[in-house]
Amino acid sequence: MSEPQKVADRPIPAPTAVNSVDRFFKISERGSTFGREIRGGFATFFTMAYILVLNPIILGSAKDKFGESLDPVQLTTATALVAAVMTIVMGVGGNLPLALAAGLGLNAVVAFQIAPLMSWDDAMGLIVLEGLLICVLVLTGLREAVMHAIPQPLKQAISVGIGLFIAFIGFVDAGFVSRIPDAANTTVPVQLGGSGTLTGWPMLVFCLGVLLTIGLLARKVKGAILISIVAMTLLALVINSVADIKSWGLTTPEWPDKLVDTPDFGLVGQFDLFGAFGETTVITVVLLVFTLILSDFFDTMGTVVGISAEANLLDEDGKVPNLGRVLLIDGAAAVAGGAASSSSATSYIESAAGVGEGARTGFSNLVTGGLFALALFLTPLLTIVPLQAAAPALVAVGFLMMTQVKHIDWDRYEIAIPAFLTIAVMPFTYSITNGIGAGFLAYVVIKTVLGRAKEVHWLLWGASALFVVYFAIDPIEQILGVK
Repeated sequence: MSEPQKVADRPIPAPTAVNSVDRFFKISERGSTFGREIRGGFATFFTMAYILVLNPIILGSAKDKFGESLDPVQLTTATALVAAVMTIVMGVGGNLPLALAAGLGLNAVVAFQIAPLMSWDDAMGLIVLEGLLICVLVLTGLREAVMHAIPQPLKQAISVGIGLFIAFIGFVDAGFVSRIPDAANTTVPVQLGGSGTLTGWPMLVFCLGVLLTIGLLARKVKGAILISIVAMTLLALVINSVADIKSWGLTTPEWPDKLVDTPDFGLVGQFDLFGAFGETTVITVVLLVFTLILSDFFDTMGTVVGISAEANLLDEDGKVPNLGRVLLIDGAAAVAGGAASSSSATSYIESAAGVGEGARTGFSNLVTGGLFALALFLTPLLTIVPLQAAAPALVAVGFLMMTQVKHIDWDRYEIAIPAFLTIAVMPFTYSITNGIGAGFLAYVVIKTVLGRAKEVHWLLWGASALFVVYFAIDPIEQILGVK
């Protein structure tokens, strides 16, 4: 063998670390630079900063069992706080360019499924409980077992269903779709606009926002959602100053008296860990926690693997570096989100924007987390965004989540039918839990009818049994004399 060949066969040594920070985060070792990490941190923040607007709108627009609503200003502070702290923790502890914040889809479950059944303190207590259970599952190694119990097509169908649900919420919040009063004596439950037509300046803002968002997404513009929110908010501010508008809904686009303010941490610590058990049935609580765990579980796993693969960080066996710590930190983020009343925090697929800018380590998280911390003092500026400017983002996120539908084999009825029911029932019943239950039950029934019941994991049998009780809770309560 020639000398050049011998040299070529030798492994290329990793670049020498510049300093201790470089060595800790393995920046040079992973082929990155401080400049790339910083650019990546900024890119990730600007592609996911919309959550500072959307999370307060989603949670703030809902009322709990007692008619109470959460304060939008306090929600903005809590959202920024959790995102800042947990993103930095992930960077230092997990050393992945993976930012965290309140999860879209998860906050919809809290706002529209859980809160109407109990107080906000009780609802956030369930989030904390869910996060603690995820941490236990990670530590015991059961997380993978639960993942294997759910067929992959059903996981994808859940993501698609939540996407449609979120999009529907966006259309409703903006007033693009409205409920027809029962007094109308019509069989059509919803309609276009408030009277069958689109009227008013706020509706124009929403429609232009949708067109702008999808146009930017189609051109793959980084920060497309945030750009649209900012642009439509500025347009709304102009329109509101020159036009006579009766109502914008929950938020009127008016320039605040001051741009910077002291953060309001009033929601931090406002949770009751076991209060939900006193407000509704134990079965309902178990199913709600199961729904939260399910959503958090699989969104996180897909995001972690996807981001790591895009950053070329997977090892020869396709494993994610520091996976145990990464999953544990993600579970802790759910606990932190509930404890701060900002809903469960989870890993964000928008972190791919940072990876696209060259980020390969957790150092980029220090930048992203620092920007979220800075946002804590800009609450007045962030609370002028009307629903009509932010709702297009819900429609866009719904589309992004629905792209998972392409992975479902629609020619196999034992998979296609449960997937269809999962997707359809969520928006049609305004309930994520109902969609998951319908899909699980259909899957178990079809497998049994086909004589392949043994293919159903015992954990799925157990979950389906809980859903039978959940759907039949009224007659069961009557039989037991509860009612």
